[in-house]
Amino acid sequence: MVKRKIIWTLKAKNQLFSILEYFAKRNKSKTYSLKLHKKIKSEILITLKQPNIGKQTDVLNIRGLLIENYIVKYMGLQTKSRKFKLLIPK
Repeated sequence: MVKRKIIWTLKAKNQLFSILEYFAKRNKSKTYSLKLHKKIKSEILITLKQPNIGKQTDVLNIRGLLIENYIVKYMGLQTKSRKFKLLIPK
């Protein structure tokens, strides 16, 4: 069985960093940012076992997973390595 892997797009990484940085500055503490990051990572890992868990979007093969107040869009690429690309919209 081929192991699935999560691949973050550069845009998604940058947006996640911006979100976490915003809360760290606003709250003057990294506590909430660390909790949010942990929650996002754990929720995304669920997509590896259950790739259809997210809601289908208007775009073919793109699904959205609601985490807190954010929708993490992802695409399950049909390749041998079963990669999942995570996209965070503007």
